Amino acid sequence: MERAAKKEAVESLNEVFKTTSVAIVAHYSGLTVAQMQNLRKQMKQAGASVKVSKNRLAKIALEGTDVVAIGSLLKGPTVIATSNDPVAAPKVAVEFAKANEQFVILGGSMGTTVLNVDSVKALASLPSLDELRGKLVGLLVAPATKIAQLSTAPAAKVARVVQAYASKSEAA
Repeated sequence: MERAAKKEAVESLNEVFKTTSVAIVAHYSGLTVAQMQNLRKQMKQAGASVKVSKNRLAKIALEGTDVVAIGSLLKGPTVIATSNDPVAAPKVAVEFAKANEQFVILGGSMGTTVLNVDSVKALASLPSLDELRGKLVGLLVAPATKIAQLSTAPAAKVARVVQAYASKSEAA
């Protein structure tokens, strides 16, 4: 790699690390190209990204970022998964690790918080940001729906009583 290409790669990685909220590090030795492409596809669908770079360049790029703590995990053939949603990258990484034994999660970082393997799995079990928004909207809409049901319930009861009396008088 030429010096200019290395500098460009470091700057690109540094920008990714500065803008991301979570970074997960894993070993990927033994994965086929098709499996790596599948991982990249799943990450992209979840709003995350996967980077494979030289560990030395990645360590340089980590300097001055919140996720600098993952530098100690960069040993051997590593892949770095990043996302702005704190749950997206861990969720995909954990699911992919379940399906592929060669993909071993080492840990990660969420902001300045260092994550071990168990922390990454715990983070993956949380609902995503979109799911939380949906639940919040559902909670906000539910009282309005109940008020509408309560306001129409008395009128419906009166209508049923009148209908019952009408049916009773017709039968007689």
